[in-house]
Amino acid sequence: MFATAAFAASATAAGLTPAAADSGGRAGGARPVYVALGDSMAAGPFVPRGTGPFACGRSTRNYPHRLAARLGAGVFRDVTCSGARTGDMTAPQQLSVLGVAAGTVPPQIDSLSPGTTLVPLTVGGNDAGLVGVAAGCVRLSPVGGHCRDTYVRDGVDEEAARIDGLGPKLGAVLDVIHRRSPVARVLVTGYGDYLRAGGCWPAVPLLGSDADWLQDSIDRMNRVIAAASAAHGAAYVDVRTPSEGHDACRAPGAKWVEGFVPTAPAAPLHPNARGEQAYADVIHERTEG
Repeated sequence: MFATAAFAASATAAGLTPAAADSGGRAGGARPVYVALGDSMAAGPFVPRGTGPFACGRSTRNYPHRLAARLGAGVFRDVTCSGARTGDMTAPQQLSVLGVAAGTVPPQIDSLSPGTTLVPLTVGGNDAGLVGVAAGCVRLSPVGGHCRDTYVRDGVDEEAARIDGLGPKLGAVLDVIHRRSPVARVLVTGYGDYLRAGGCWPAVPLLGSDADWLQDSIDRMNRVIAAASAAHGAAYVDVRTPSEGHDACRAPGAKWVEGFVPTAPAAPLHPNARGEQAYADVIHERTEG
């Protein structure tokens, strides 16, 4: 029921027409079938307008919808959902709103079919727990202990170890996608430029060294995602490089991601509508490459 409703809502919002019959997932046996999978970076929480389950925070102005409009996909399904981890690609995701249970959604791969032709995927940030780590790094005073010291013990960066553990989990997801949709082109995005070098305390209340450590952690995650993609038959899409200079420290008209106190409709530390459009443009270039 959810997959059908999400399919209809997403297709309508994007101005696309779902096929009356999906023969092996390919409408009329020829029309492209585009299925977007992923977490909140792809879903676009609080970016107007919402669609699908409220707890998923899925926007009709997220990059999957913007990309679908540019591609003119014959069939479009957006099942991205905030909070999703790699495990939620193949198992039901438990939803919550402000810590209160809000039901479940089916495994995202249930939206795939043998005739699916394009699968953009953004996942890994929640496996690494980086948004929660960043929230714990907030410092209202420019003096005091550094957040990174909480995670680096005896010279071992515990967050780096967690990020490195993402590789096998992402690889397993990609293998399942290929089995479900053997003709699909799979594009796996990384994550963008969130914090400029040295940070911008107090606009984004992270000490300079913590801001650098957090962005270094994001960059490490991008390298893990790129390596897993290459090893499991998927193409990696770099959004970090084109997003440089559009981090949360920039002016409202220039930033693609918001800080802890958003200046445009978006979740804290997530892309705004400008960022979602920019990511769609970057991914679109890869589809034509």
